[in-house]
Amino acid sequence: MQLTPPPTGGAPVTATYWASHAWLGTHVEPGVVLDVAGGRIAAVRTGVHAPPPGATALRGLTLPGLANTHSHAFHRALRSTTQAGAGTFWTWRELMYRVAALLTPDTYYDLARATYAEMALAGITSVGEFHYLHHGPGGTPYDHPNAMGEALIAAADEAGIRITLLDTAYLAAGFGEKPNRHQLRFSDTTAEAWAERASLLKGGGHALIGAAVHSVRAVPAGQLATVAAWAREREAPLHVHLSEQTAENDACAAAHGCTPTRLLADHGVLGPRTTAVHSTHLSAEDIDLLGSSGTGTCMCPTTERDLADGIGPAAALQRAGSPLSLGSDSHAVIDLFEEARAMELDERLRTRARGHWTAAALLRAASADGHAALGRPDAGRLEPGAAADLTTIALDSVRTAGPVPRMAAQVAVFAASAADVRHTVVAGRHIVRDGEHTRIPDVPQALASAVAAVYG
Repeated sequence: MQLTPPPTGGAPVTATYWASHAWLGTHVEPGVVLDVAGGRIAAVRTGVHAPPPGATALRGLTLPGLANTHSHAFHRALRSTTQAGAGTFWTWRELMYRVAALLTPDTYYDLARATYAEMALAGITSVGEFHYLHHGPGGTPYDHPNAMGEALIAAADEAGIRITLLDTAYLAAGFGEKPNRHQLRFSDTTAEAWAERASLLKGGGHALIGAAVHSVRAVPAGQLATVAAWAREREAPLHVHLSEQTAENDACAAAHGCTPTRLLADHGVLGPRTTAVHSTHLSAEDIDLLGSSGTGTCMCPTTERDLADGIGPAAALQRAGSPLSLGSDSHAVIDLFEEARAMELDERLRTRARGHWTAAALLRAASADGHAALGRPDAGRLEPGAAADLTTIALDSVRTAGPVPRMAAQVAVFAASAADVRHTVVAGRHIVRDGEHTRIPDVPQALASAVAAVYG
């Protein structure tokens, strides 16, 4: 059987991949050939039980490339260093500020390059970088005002993955509070100044430019509409941290007499191109506002666990109409399979019931819905016309061996890990081959060197 391709403008086939097994959205299909032309899937052929001449064999389960919808690349330098002792989100934040203060455009490029390479090794083909580290120490702008953002774009290119740079407005320390000394590097002082700088960023190719409101405590209410309008005029993604901590809800109620969700709704921030990140502590009205507006929700379970945030109402949000996506956020681990199963398993703990999402639904959150949240609705599917972004996991590792192939989607979500990724393909290019990055030969050493350079 061959799925009929859409018109391709006559682009020649530049690569052919043969998947021993592929997830086609509803089922696992053995023997699938994917022809690539112009960075897109030109044709999908099934029932091909051996690699055709010239095809690259992908042995295992081939999935659409994964989307890491929420990332702070510089947090990778914090891995494990924050695990000593006790504390809260707010004490963790002080450690994060210290690392942010040390970065330069060069060290940020090296750290992000290695972090994005780790993502490629984990099967991630696109990342949403929630970027607020804009300026030099003390808030002094760089000669190139977007030196830090441009470093991230270049790092993703070198690592071989796509990036949606979510340039973030971060203007205040809290309701009615000026930025503290740590946050001066983040602040453009006003939303208008933020918009002027962000407008200088250029996308194209592997990079899209979007926007973010850091949070309702970091962008004064009267300036939210400016950020929302900037994104709306460009039809760009708009993301926002939402109700990650109850302290934010309490402060918003004291300042404005409403929840953060209601404040965002009243200032035009919510909508189908908007994604709310975390959404951990919501009222029933908040859930209705997000769902009825079509606002997406990005859950980051490994970070929400790590920071003791709580378990967000993901199932209720989806029932209300909010599409779900996933992110590794602070990069305590980078593993979208873990994020997917954590969302289900955390909901089981909260409700003491099983089976809130099927494996298919969790894979969709980790791929198609995540890509859509990043402004790439053409990615996340193995079908003609879609972006040729793929990842293949082994079905013969100690974690995945045993189940019959038709259960491979369940194996991927509930047993596999990033360590099982064998191949990653982005726009038809083989970025990870047999578990090795083709552009950065020693990713562990690149990470070690980059982190050491940050701390000096």
